Amino acid sequence: MPNLYEKLDEIEARYEELTAQLSSPEVLADSARLQKLAKSHADLSAVVASYREWRKYDRQLNEARQMAVEAQEPELKQMAHEEVHMLEERKTALEGELKRLLLPRDPNDEKNVILEIRAGTGGEEAALFAGELFRMYSRYAESQGWRVEVLGSSPSDLGGLKEVEASIQGDKVYSKLKYESGVHRVQRVPETEQQGRVHTSAATVAVLPEADEIDVKIEPKDLRIDTFCSSGPGGQSVNTTYSAVRITHLPTRLVVSCQDEKSQIKNRARALRVLRARLYEMERQKQHEQIAAERREQIKTGDRSEKIRTYNFPQNRVTDHRIGLTLHQLDTVMDGRIAPLVDALVAHYEAERLNRELGDAA
Repeated sequence: MPNLYEKLDEIEARYEELTAQLSSPEVLADSARLQKLAKSHADLSAVVASYREWRKYDRQLNEARQMAVEAQEPELKQMAHEEVHMLEERKTALEGELKRLLLPRDPNDEKNVILEIRAGTGGEEAALFAGELFRMYSRYAESQGWRVEVLGSSPSDLGGLKEVEASIQGDKVYSKLKYESGVHRVQRVPETEQQGRVHTSAATVAVLPEADEIDVKIEPKDLRIDTFCSSGPGGQSVNTTYSAVRITHLPTRLVVSCQDEKSQIKNRARALRVLRARLYEMERQKQHEQIAAERREQIKTGDRSEKIRTYNFPQNRVTDHRIGLTLHQLDTVMDGRIAPLVDALVAHYEAERLNRELGDAA
């Protein structure tokens, strides 16, 4: 893998150059430049640390191999062979880690997200399930130290959610949740079922990277903004002022409504955040469709029409169909402990990307 190590040598040289620049008086006096260089330095640190560790094991491995050849005593020779085996395993693992670290980063991984959950087929039961999914993601977000802010919601008559939109803010939220988009299917006996039969219902989940104003420019002339009175379940009026906001983006015909706040200004700001995220996602989809198979494969994983997961309550089982992972811990999953699913998906798709990168390089 000569090309890989040439690239790693270049990265290490760049890292050393940045280290020197960060301590120079000229950079320390320029806060904007200091911040930019510090980020570049931090981005390279993991790669450089792993590469240096790999070189250390490479040196130790050569020494152990030499000892295995030169040792006269059987015990020393055996110990040297065992050390060679251990060091070869560690060196191979580090090579895999280095390849993973060198994969092109998804520029959205650092972003906050807009989470949208909508009840699908199944009526009230689907709405109840949508509400439970939102609770599941909220609990998971809490365990990660993230903040959840509801931007808009529409409750059902039985206490579920017909739909909900929320912002989840924290460290690398999109990198963890980006594979959650799709159709989530539930199999259980609904509360409304009198004969104990298992029904199948569904809810859709969309995870959109939250766009900054720099990412998406929205022209005021492209918006139609309507205001109306908020209403609660059953259509009962809960607000006698025109605080609810409906924004229509005229070029795309996207419509976003928000009525959770009593302030029209706050509802408008929240609706614009959702609209900006949806427009950003539309643009990302267009870009993905124009480039190679790798990107199209990534699109597939986020297709909302794709049934990605089944939650079977009678058997306490959850199955992710994309990676064939089944856990008999549905009760804990619904309580927000979805890390085993999230981490397995991230590992699976990173491995796929790595295989494609190596295939392209060959």
